Amino acid sequence: MTMPPHGPMSILGAALMVLLADFQQCVSADNDTLAPPEAMLYNGTLYATCKMRPSTSLADGLPKVYGQVLFKQDYPQGKLKVLLRVTGFPTETDPQPRAVHIHQYGDLSQGCESTLGHYNPHGAHHPDHPGDFGNFEPQQGKISAMIESEATMFGGLSVIGRAVVVHEKIDDLGRGGDAGSLLHGNAGRRIGCCIIGISSPNLWKKHHVQYAKMK
Repeated sequence: MTMPPHGPMSILGAALMVLLADFQQCVSADNDTLAPPEAMLYNGTLYATCKMRPSTSLADGLPKVYGQVLFKQDYPQGKLKVLLRVTGFPTETDPQPRAVHIHQYGDLSQGCESTLGHYNPHGAHHPDHPGDFGNFEPQQGKISAMIESEATMFGGLSVIGRAVVVHEKIDDLGRGGDAGSLLHGNAGRRIGCCIIGISSPNLWKKHHVQYAKMK
């Protein structure tokens, strides 16, 4: 009869299996806070990244934006932190604020247009959608900002796999007095977008250090 190995690696592996099983049982007990197993790997914190690129259907004359939108959230009910590091805006003396939102679909098959409308799981008016990040004023052609969001990466309302969209104009925050204002803030055309995906902490740590140096 062959006995199972009892070396340090097998003991460690068994311990990790027990921890993972306990974690999955815990998060499965409450579907509202269901978390991917990656949260356990980083002390209960889940990270995600969204690599911003210009829309493939970008109209002539609009800026081509690049960068990262990064996410960090502590399990189970930590506030979602969002770090925006996007470049490519005109270097104007009086820069125009740009709206940024989470949209429903992580579908870039038709450029940013196929992400559909704002992610709006509760059927609310804009700007009360969980991914309505607001307006950001570029400095020297760059947006560098940290916010907290009502969106989440846990449970059935997770934004993992959805899209972040940068818009041409300022968001009127629902005060425009028309139907478009209550849908999307009349923020104009979509100039850049990306799909939110789970990641390691590496990009967050790198860009957070750079962001802190600027403040």
